[in-house]
Amino acid sequence: MPAPPIPSLLQVRRGNVRAALLALLAEEPRNGHQMIEEISRRSGGLWRPSPGSVYPSLQQLEDEGLVAAGESAGARVYRLTDEGREVAGSRTGPEPWTEVAQGMTEDRHEMRLLWGQLAEAFIHLTQVATDEQVAQTKKLLKTTRREMFRILAGDDDEEGDR
Repeated sequence: MPAPPIPSLLQVRRGNVRAALLALLAEEPRNGHQMIEEISRRSGGLWRPSPGSVYPSLQQLEDEGLVAAGESAGARVYRLTDEGREVAGSRTGPEPWTEVAQGMTEDRHEMRLLWGQLAEAFIHLTQVATDEQVAQTKKLLKTTRREMFRILAGDDDEEGDR
Protein backbone atom coordinates (compact mmCIF):
# COMPACT_ATOMS: atom_id res chain seq x y z
CA MET A 1 0.00 0.00 0.00
CA PRO A 2 1.54 3.37 -0.99
CA ALA A 3 2.28 5.93 1.71
CA PRO A 4 -0.32 8.68 2.04
CA PRO A 5 0.67 11.88 0.26
CA ILE A 6 2.40 14.45 2.40
CA PRO A 7 0.25 17.57 2.58
CA SER A 8 1.73 20.70 1.15
CA LEU A 9 3.46 23.00 3.61
CA LEU A 10 0.71 25.56 3.10
CA GLN A 11 -1.97 23.02 4.11
CA VAL A 12 -0.01 22.06 7.23
CA ARG A 13 0.41 25.67 8.23
CA ARG A 14 -3.26 26.52 7.95
CA GLY A 15 -4.37 23.45 9.83
CA ASN A 16 -2.13 24.00 12.82
CA VAL A 17 -2.09 27.72 13.62
CA ARG A 18 -4.78 27.28 16.24
CA ALA A 19 -3.09 24.25 17.84
CA ALA A 20 0.29 26.00 17.82
CA LEU A 21 -1.11 29.09 19.54
CA LEU A 22 -2.79 27.00 22.21
CA ALA A 23 0.39 24.96 22.78
CA LEU A 24 2.51 28.08 23.21
CA LEU A 25 0.00 29.78 25.49
CA ALA A 26 -0.11 26.62 27.64
CA GLU A 27 3.52 27.41 28.48
CA GLU A 28 3.15 31.10 29.25
CA PRO A 29 1.29 34.26 28.21
CA ARG A 30 2.64 35.81 24.99
CA ASN A 31 1.85 38.46 22.44
CA GLY A 32 1.18 37.64 18.80
CA HIS A 33 4.63 38.61 17.59
CA GLN A 34 6.28 36.40 20.20
CA MET A 35 4.17 33.47 19.08
CA ILE A 36 5.06 33.99 15.41
CA GLU A 37 8.76 34.12 16.30
CA GLU A 38 8.56 31.06 18.56
CA ILE A 39 6.75 28.95 15.95
CA SER A 40 9.41 29.91 13.42
CA ARG A 41 12.20 29.05 15.87
CA ARG A 42 10.70 25.71 16.89
CA SER A 43 10.08 24.64 13.31
CA GLY A 44 13.65 25.43 12.32
CA GLY A 45 12.46 28.26 10.11
CA LEU A 46 10.18 26.00 8.05
CA TRP A 47 6.99 27.58 9.30
CA ARG A 48 6.48 31.25 10.01
CA PRO A 49 2.77 31.96 10.21
CA SER A 50 1.74 35.36 8.97
CA PRO A 51 0.10 37.96 11.19
CA GLY A 52 -2.89 37.54 8.87
CA SER A 53 -3.35 33.99 10.13
CA VAL A 54 -2.24 34.45 13.75
CA TYR A 55 -4.27 37.48 14.83
CA PRO A 56 -7.63 36.29 13.44
CA SER A 57 -7.00 32.91 15.09
CA LEU A 58 -6.28 34.64 18.40
CA GLN A 59 -9.48 36.67 18.04
CA GLN A 60 -11.44 33.50 17.34
CA LEU A 61 -9.89 31.78 20.38
CA GLU A 62 -10.81 34.83 22.44
CA ASP A 63 -14.39 34.79 21.10
CA GLU A 64 -14.61 31.11 22.06
CA GLY A 65 -13.46 31.90 25.59
CA LEU A 66 -10.25 29.89 25.28
CA VAL A 67 -7.90 32.86 25.63
CA ALA A 68 -8.09 36.23 27.32
CA ALA A 69 -6.17 39.29 26.21
CA GLY A 70 -4.63 41.98 28.36
CA GLU A 71 -2.06 44.73 28.05
CA SER A 72 1.55 44.39 29.15
CA ALA A 73 4.34 46.83 28.30
CA GLY A 74 2.19 48.36 25.57
CA ALA A 75 1.51 45.05 23.84
CA ARG A 76 -1.61 42.91 23.74
CA VAL A 77 -0.72 39.71 25.61
CA TYR A 78 -2.80 36.55 25.47
CA ARG A 79 -3.18 33.89 28.14
CA LEU A 80 -5.23 30.72 28.32
CA THR A 81 -8.47 30.67 30.26
CA ASP A 82 -9.36 27.60 32.35
CA GLU A 83 -11.32 26.25 29.39
CA GLY A 84 -8.38 26.98 27.11
CA ARG A 85 -6.04 25.01 29.38
CA GLU A 86 -8.41 22.03 29.14
CA VAL A 87 -8.44 22.21 25.34
CA ALA A 88 -4.67 22.68 25.11
CA GLY A 89 -4.10 19.80 27.52
CA SER A 90 -6.30 17.43 25.53
CA ARG A 91 -4.16 17.59 22.39
CA THR A 92 -2.34 14.38 21.51
CA GLY A 93 0.40 13.70 19.01
CA PRO A 94 3.39 15.76 18.00
CA GLU A 95 3.50 19.51 18.43
CA PRO A 96 2.26 21.44 15.37
CA TRP A 97 5.76 22.73 14.46
CA THR A 98 7.10 19.17 14.65
CA GLU A 99 4.42 18.03 12.21
CA VAL A 100 5.57 20.72 9.76
CA ALA A 101 9.21 19.68 10.10
CA GLN A 102 8.32 16.00 9.64
CA GLY A 103 6.35 16.84 6.49
CA MET A 104 9.37 18.47 4.85
CA THR A 105 11.98 16.30 3.14
CA GLU A 106 15.63 17.11 3.70
CA ASP A 107 16.06 18.19 0.06
CA ARG A 108 13.18 20.63 0.30
CA HIS A 109 14.44 21.92 3.63
CA GLU A 110 17.86 22.54 2.09
CA MET A 111 16.21 24.30 -0.85
CA ARG A 112 14.35 26.61 1.57
CA LEU A 113 17.60 27.37 3.41
CA LEU A 114 19.28 28.21 0.12
CA TRP A 115 16.36 30.48 -0.76
CA GLY A 116 16.80 32.28 2.56
CA GLN A 117 20.51 32.78 1.85
CA LEU A 118 19.65 34.09 -1.60
CA ALA A 119 17.16 36.52 -0.06
CA GLU A 120 19.86 37.82 2.27
CA ALA A 121 22.18 38.40 -0.68
CA PHE A 122 19.37 40.13 -2.58
CA ILE A 123 18.66 42.50 0.31
CA HIS A 124 22.34 43.34 0.58
CA LEU A 125 22.49 44.01 -3.16
CA THR A 126 19.50 46.35 -3.06
CA GLN A 127 21.28 48.43 -0.42
CA VAL A 128 24.85 48.66 -1.71
CA ALA A 129 25.04 47.52 -5.36
CA THR A 130 26.40 49.73 -8.10
CA ASP A 131 24.33 50.34 -11.21
CA GLU A 132 26.37 47.69 -13.06
CA GLN A 133 25.79 45.16 -10.25
CA VAL A 134 22.06 45.88 -10.35
CA ALA A 135 22.00 45.25 -14.10
CA GLN A 136 23.92 41.97 -13.66
CA THR A 137 21.59 40.89 -10.86
CA LYS A 138 18.45 41.64 -12.89
CA LYS A 139 19.82 39.56 -15.76
CA LEU A 140 20.66 36.69 -13.38
CA LEU A 141 17.20 36.79 -11.77
CA LYS A 142 15.44 36.73 -15.15
CA THR A 143 17.55 33.77 -16.26
CA THR A 144 17.01 31.95 -12.98
CA ARG A 145 13.24 32.46 -13.16
CA ARG A 146 13.15 31.14 -16.71
CA GLU A 147 15.28 28.12 -15.75
CA MET A 148 13.06 27.33 -12.76
CA PHE A 149 9.98 27.27 -15.00
CA ARG A 150 11.90 25.08 -17.45
CA ILE A 151 12.57 22.63 -14.61
CA LEU A 152 8.89 22.66 -13.59
CA ALA A 153 7.86 22.04 -17.18
CA GLY A 154 10.10 18.99 -17.29
CA ASP A 155 12.01 20.41 -20.26
CA ASP A 156 15.36 18.64 -20.27
CA ASP A 157 16.59 20.55 -23.34
CA GLU A 158 18.66 23.24 -21.65
CA GLU A 159 19.59 24.85 -24.93
CA GLY A 160 15.98 25.10 -26.12
CA ASP A 161 15.15 28.25 -24.16
CA ARG A 162 18.37 30.12 -24.72
